[in-house]
Order: sequence, then C-alpha cells, then structure tokens
Amino acid sequence: MSVLKQGITFVLLAVGLSGFAQQGSLHQFKTSTLEGEDFDLASLKGKKVLVVNTASKCGLTPQYADLEVLYKKYGGDKFVIIGFPANNFMKQEPGTHEEIREFCTRNYGVTFPMMEKISVKGDDMHPIYQWLTQKVQNGVMDSEVGWNFQKYMIDEDGQLVGFLKPRETVDSEKLISWLEE
Repeated sequence: MSVLKQGITFVLLAVGLSGFAQQGSLHQFKTSTLEGEDFDLASLKGKKVLVVNTASKCGLTPQYADLEVLYKKYGGDKFVIIGFPANNFMKQEPGTHEEIREFCTRNYGVTFPMMEKISVKGDDMHPIYQWLTQKVQNGVMDSEVGWNFQKYMIDEDGQLVGFLKPRETVDSEKLISWLEE
C-alpha cells in the first residue's frame, strides 16, 4: 500500500473511531452517600451540579463554608453541590464516613450532599472522576485533579462545562456567571 493510501486509511480510521468515544453524562453514574444510601446521579437531571473533591485536614478545608453559602444561595431546584471526600493528597481525608459527616456538620454546617469517600486520581480512580477528567469519556476536555477542592461544573443535561482549580473560590466570576445564566 502506498504511503498516501496508508495516510488516508489512517485518517479515515481515526475519524471513524472518534465517533465511538464514550461521551455519556454525569447522569449515567450511581454512588453512595456518606450514610451508605444509594444515590443515582440521574436524579439530578435538570440541575446544574458542582462536583467537588473534599478533605477535612487541608489548608483549603475552610472552603466548605463558602460552598455551603453558595449552596444556600443557589441550591434547590436548579443547582446542587456534591462533595466527594478523597484521601489522595497527603492523606488529608483520613476519616471514616461517620467522622467526615460529623466534621462537616459540626464545623461548617454542610447541608449539600456528601458522597462516599473515593479516589480522584491514580489506578483506583473512581469512574465518576475518570469521566470528569478524560476527554474520551466526557467529550469535552482532559484535566487532572490538582489538589483537594477542585470544582467541576456540570450542566442541566449532565455534560461537563468546565472546572475551577482548587484555589479558585466559589465567588469567582466564572462560576457565578455560569450559575446565573
């Protein structure tokens, strides 16, 4: 086969395979809450969702308070925050599910849904975070969870819109304008 034909075959194959990329939505996943109750993310259809990996012993832990303020202001029928405790960064979330719930409630009055502790990077990365961070799965972008409190923005159809880096605050123009559009 000539080099030209090989090149054309490769391009056609690559274009054809790109149509097979997994581009589901956040709504395809199920998880569990800190209390061990099943949580079907399909129940969030029609709402904007902010997915945040959290930790109790991090310099960014006070962001729980800001997230709760955001949730009280915008939460309800149109918006929800979902926290996923993770122990991936310097073991800053060592607690059990019960300890995490107690910490969040006692120190920050957290009322937004908190899910089971998961891994957000590495070989044991939870499927939800595989979807959030891999363009081949989410159809939008690749990203890497850089630290605790990285925030992923999901639209009403369960599609990834973007993310905020861990130190970006929830009162950022990017997030507020997205919530208010």
